[in-house]
Amino acid sequence: MKENFITLGIETSCDETSVSVVNDGRKILSNTIFSQIKQHQKFGGVVPEIASRQHLEAITHVAQKSVEDAGIEFDDVDLVAVTHGPGLVGALLVGVSYAKGLAYALEKPLVGVNHIEGHIFANFLESDFAPPFLCLVVSGGHSHLIYVNDYGDYELMGRTVDDAAGEAFDKIARALGLGYPGGPLIDKTARLGDESAISFPVAHFKEDNLSFSFSGLKSAVLNYLNHQKQKGLPIIVEDVAASFQKAVVDALVENTLKAARAKNVKTIALAGGVAANSRLRDELTNRAGGEFRIQFPPMILCTDNAAMIACAGYYRFLRGIKHDFTLNAHASLNLF
Repeated sequence: MKENFITLGIETSCDETSVSVVNDGRKILSNTIFSQIKQHQKFGGVVPEIASRQHLEAITHVAQKSVEDAGIEFDDVDLVAVTHGPGLVGALLVGVSYAKGLAYALEKPLVGVNHIEGHIFANFLESDFAPPFLCLVVSGGHSHLIYVNDYGDYELMGRTVDDAAGEAFDKIARALGLGYPGGPLIDKTARLGDESAISFPVAHFKEDNLSFSFSGLKSAVLNYLNHQKQKGLPIIVEDVAASFQKAVVDALVENTLKAARAKNVKTIALAGGVAANSRLRDELTNRAGGEFRIQFPPMILCTDNAAMIACAGYYRFLRGIKHDFTLNAHASLNLF
């Protein structure tokens, strides 16, 4: 690999159109993100058809701006990396199609990247962080505990059996009338509440089972809200948000520490949109004590972005992985 190897990353798996230019796999030269939050807020969640159309309208402009912000020309790009799953298939197809066209026009190699792997690799950007470590990936669509032995060498240790943590945040935020996206709004509201006011259930499995379950918790919160309304009793939104958030965080932290001890690792990393949650960061840090080093990506790299895709694509290319122009989008692409 030559010095100053330039990777252009593309991410369109959900409701952010992002293009990033990354040097030597880790140094971010630009990371342009066009968010569709305003377009989806009135619906209380992401509408797949609208997301696809927005990506189609934005991708060319976002790519041009990212290249300009990086101070390079398209011809300077050495590798094109793109998310090809999992995610909304229509949204993914926009990014994959653009990436294939760009790689063909520039006569540069193309690498497809798993979105979950991208979130893990957000921890490597602008740092000297390296495996092995345990990674908790938590977002709107994913809740995974992954042991990262080396670049590209993963072991799934636990995952949600129903709702993802981020999905639960969105649904409860909607039920509380807080709006969308739910994660940041629950986090903000919970700071004003009493997390011990209401005892919501935390799913527990057998000792060696590191799975998560948030469906029962979600139902318990909705049942509490319905009960209060039917009885004419007050609903203190801040207390509900804080108590719900505590239950989610307790489940995530408990299993993460169990998994880290089982693998005898000394470093735990967070990744995904929920990794920006202040309660999760604080609780994991406090309970880890001096036993584990805790690694957080910068806030902007927790949510979907193309810099993490460029980083993951670079390391996939180093391992000899590249794709031809039959690369396709896969809504349920598996990392394992």
